[in-house]
Amino acid sequence: MAKKTTTNSIIGIIFVIISAIFYGCLPNNKVYQGAPKSQSWSPYYWIHTMEMTGFVVGYSELRGNPLWVTYALTKIDESVPSLPRPTRFDTDERSFTKVTHDDYTKSGYDRGHNAPNYAISHLYGAKGQKDSFLMTNISPQAPNLNRKFWQRLEEVEAKHFTQQADKVWVITGPVFSSGSKKLSTSDKVEVPDAFYKIYMTEAKPNKPSKALAFLVPQTVKGNEPLGDFVTTIDEIEKQTSFDFFPNLDPQIQSKLEASSDPKEWNLEAVNKLPSRY
Repeated sequence: MAKKTTTNSIIGIIFVIISAIFYGCLPNNKVYQGAPKSQSWSPYYWIHTMEMTGFVVGYSELRGNPLWVTYALTKIDESVPSLPRPTRFDTDERSFTKVTHDDYTKSGYDRGHNAPNYAISHLYGAKGQKDSFLMTNISPQAPNLNRKFWQRLEEVEAKHFTQQADKVWVITGPVFSSGSKKLSTSDKVEVPDAFYKIYMTEAKPNKPSKALAFLVPQTVKGNEPLGDFVTTIDEIEKQTSFDFFPNLDPQIQSKLEASSDPKEWNLEAVNKLPSRY
């Protein structure tokens, strides 16, 4: 068993090294202003990059979580019926740790989407939905976070933020502290302390980019005003050790990443939107 574990670890490291070489070369239609770059040499921040239908995952094999997921949202045709929701999540065979649906069973945590099922399935169809149910897109979320607060934020980004720009880029993922623990049901999966979402629009003539960021702890009750958790991209970078939008002009980047004003996004109109659950 020890020999097999060592072999898997070596294979995983090779995957991560190869992935690290190429993930900065992702095409522009997959990421906005460059893929997030780790500012830490710790192996816990090594990324196995995986392209999905409609999104890209920067996955940590050591943590059993994506450390970032990025996707682009456009207006969703509400007249198109939702696809039936899968009853199980699939193991991603590209991952050497191969987290399974059952690793979460009876853990007390939900299988929380990073790239959301609703938006991805409506914009990218059945293949996008199938990819969103891969375990490499999933993180452990407390039930009140997943079913209430996160659900509300996903609804707002799909139905409210997309009314304000032709395209909204999203980067989302978990935040870990040095004392983070593993699932009680699986030593493959580390439990995050919080989650972040970053929104940015593409600049157009006479219409500069705007940004908005949220940092949400696992301990939320779920019905809090969304605006209570607005933060800056700078703060998220500090807590995650990632440089987001690394190809953005430094002066523009500095201004956007220090901003924490939700007025440009008309957040007040949906600040207390009730959850569906």
